[in-house]
Amino acid sequence: MELFLEIFLVITALAIVLNVIFKLFDIPTIIGYIVTGIAISHMYDMGNREEIAHVAEFGIVFLMFTIGLEFSFKHLMSMKKEVFINGGLQFLITSAFITLLVLRAFDTMSLEISIIIACSLALSSTAIVLKILNDTGKISQAYGKKTLGILLFQDLAVIPILLMVDFFASSGDVEIEILVLKTLVSVVIVVSLLFFIGKYVFNSFFHTILKTDSHEIFIASVLFIVIGSSFLSHSFGFSYSLGAFIAGMLIAETSHKHAIEADLIPFRDILLGLFFITIGMQIDFEIIANNWGLVLFLLIGVMTLKAVVVYVIIKFQVRRRIAIKTSLSLCQVGEFALAILALMGTKDLLDRETSGILIAVIVISMFLTPFILNNLNRIANKFENEMPTENEDVYIQPQTIKDHFIIAGYGRLGQMIVQELKQKNLKYVVLESDLSLVELGRSRGENVYLGNIIDKQTLKEAGIDNAYSIIVAIANEQKLEIVAELLKSMKLGIDIFIRYTGSEKKDLFKNFDNNFHFIKEERAIAQLMLSRALKEKDKIS
Repeated sequence: MELFLEIFLVITALAIVLNVIFKLFDIPTIIGYIVTGIAISHMYDMGNREEIAHVAEFGIVFLMFTIGLEFSFKHLMSMKKEVFINGGLQFLITSAFITLLVLRAFDTMSLEISIIIACSLALSSTAIVLKILNDTGKISQAYGKKTLGILLFQDLAVIPILLMVDFFASSGDVEIEILVLKTLVSVVIVVSLLFFIGKYVFNSFFHTILKTDSHEIFIASVLFIVIGSSFLSHSFGFSYSLGAFIAGMLIAETSHKHAIEADLIPFRDILLGLFFITIGMQIDFEIIANNWGLVLFLLIGVMTLKAVVVYVIIKFQVRRRIAIKTSLSLCQVGEFALAILALMGTKDLLDRETSGILIAVIVISMFLTPFILNNLNRIANKFENEMPTENEDVYIQPQTIKDHFIIAGYGRLGQMIVQELKQKNLKYVVLESDLSLVELGRSRGENVYLGNIIDKQTLKEAGIDNAYSIIVAIANEQKLEIVAELLKSMKLGIDIFIRYTGSEKKDLFKNFDNNFHFIKEERAIAQLMLSRALKEKDKIS
């Protein structure tokens, strides 16, 4: 027990110190967690890491559940092209090419084992990619949706990969037809059970829980649903995260999704941090040193193949810039590949050295991913001169104007603010994450761009250094609070105006600097109505 507490304290202290230092250089927290794992693996003999890995896997489970909350079954069916066509083509084509690469790298490896390894390397990192896209709000952008669709198919593809492992490990004891039939029956049972529970139980269940007026009971019931749906999925041979995702989509149909999402975020982020620490613990530097040429060959080969395949598939559907950003978002290898390699090791399908080489390739690709994702715009800009495309003016470009307003959101309120600024001949730049609203604003000849208010590079391109003030006109209260907190952490030093509704300011926004001005929407409307009424009174007088 004392050793456990010591390791826990060291891990926590290291993670905090490293992330504080890394944040000074804009290095993502994911990297801090991975480096923490590397350090801990050299400081302590962790013994059986499998139990820690199982706990850490629930970071992905909670992530997939919160993603599912944003995507109901109707939404998923509207993405069927992204999921089943793009995802299916990416997985099959990438697996075929990587199989040839693996056979070239390991001369003595059989074709069957090479196919399993290639299929696992064709998977990308759900945990890293979706976390960063969620944190930056870019999951709703065109390339974010394309990326999500392919990642969802990859989660489904884990099932046939696990089937292949079982089949080749059984040495002919189990017929493949029986395995396939068993899997199909399991799919029907799991989906039917979760759909029935979601349609007929969730609403009444949460209604009963809310009657207790106990926040801790509500959180406990949410945790029970997440872990229960994951356990049900795993009991039938599927990944924990698949069951959590389906449960999230079912709850997305209820009126409780926003409250549930807000309560789960702390659990999700803590467990995700633990997951990335376990990733760092799996790096064996001795194997890397002895096989660095092979590791480098596989790393460059796999990441290049994945990026090229995704780009070729996507470029016929969207602008080239979106295709570039989607391909770069998916070029790494994902966490499920580590689980598949571990399973192959336990079934004696893979030796320790080969497994160590592949783990090194996977972890290094994951290590590079945050740097790639956080610089997608810069990388895409370098290709723009060589690849001119249509309608690129929707993307924010470096602004040269001064003393202008930066407006976040082009909904109804944002549109009204723009009209007022235009009437007064004042300069402005609008940042909006919804492409349809951006295109609406561009059609009106207004200075509206596709961008994210919480992205530092986007703010810089919007001319934040020379701006007069920022006006946040976002309607979603939960997102509004997140945006306010992030703008506060940036310490911009200019006036920031934020509208809010419903709750009192003191409940939502605490300890903000004097440059933040919070305007309650109801009060603003009352003042406007009174002002109009007094003007009419003066006319009559």
